[in-house]
Amino acid sequence: MWSKLFRVVGLWGPLFLTLSLTSLVNAQTYPDKPVKLIVSLAPGGGVDYFGRLIAPKLSEILGQTVVVENRPGGATNIAADFVAHAAPDGHTLLLSSVTTYAINSSLFKTLSYDPVKDFSPIGLAATFQFLLVCNADFPVDSVAKFVSYAKANPKKVSFGSSGPGSPHQLTMELFAKRANIDLVHVPYKGAGPAVLDLISGQIPVMFLDVATALPHIKSGRIRALASASLKRTELLPATPTISESGFPNFEASSWLGIVAPAKTPQPIIQKLNGALNRVLADPEVVSRLSGAGAEPTSGTPQAFALYQALELQKWGEIIKSSNITPD
Repeated sequence: MWSKLFRVVGLWGPLFLTLSLTSLVNAQTYPDKPVKLIVSLAPGGGVDYFGRLIAPKLSEILGQTVVVENRPGGATNIAADFVAHAAPDGHTLLLSSVTTYAINSSLFKTLSYDPVKDFSPIGLAATFQFLLVCNADFPVDSVAKFVSYAKANPKKVSFGSSGPGSPHQLTMELFAKRANIDLVHVPYKGAGPAVLDLISGQIPVMFLDVATALPHIKSGRIRALASASLKRTELLPATPTISESGFPNFEASSWLGIVAPAKTPQPIIQKLNGALNRVLADPEVVSRLSGAGAEPTSGTPQAFALYQALELQKWGEIIKSSNITPD
């Protein structure tokens, strides 16, 4: 038996060596043509802003043009499907959000891609803090008072979101379960219309990212009750966290990550990860992200994979227990 095994190893060994050397050579010459950074949402939003912020920096480091290409639609599934089925050579990358990587697999009955099996993680890129905010006339000014009001008025307090299964909705569903309150979800087609109704008082409360909420907080049209992150946002240092407000370790945020198609050679993945981490340490990038209420989150591909696994579990449980559907 052992002699047969040694013969097999002897036959296949040179092939494995050749493949390893080929991957190494590919990594050394990579990229040898422009790299497409596929953005899963339309131009003008936070994901697109981030993509266009980092693309020129990545171009400088990689020595090749990094082109941002928007492929919106299908709750980010169109872009994800495109990259999942692209050539695994590192020249087509996906910049997308928690929706693609941790929500859609539980939200939709069928997907044309698997968020884990069909991608090679490059790196978690940025997190966007959420704020629990309310209309200026809503009679609460703290998390505790909001919870008390909701308990005194079960199924009478509505909250808005950018759509069914959106991070805005899921964060509120997560909080409602922790606080044992019963709220009414009002989905909108995008965060913009929801914010307008929040300002006008049609809905009293919702979760919003800092960049969207901040101008309206400063104008006095809405009020920030708490941050959904474990630490206070630097843009609103007086606003406590939900964790500080009686719900220890409560954390929820929107986040972005970059992946390549599955089976992309690891030397290329490592090269892209190194380039991404250099960009995320760039003072200009840090400053512009901080001004938008975001935080660069450099790390390894393995750390991103672990974070994704935890987020998949967290949001999958909320989607299932709350019977959330995409319609």
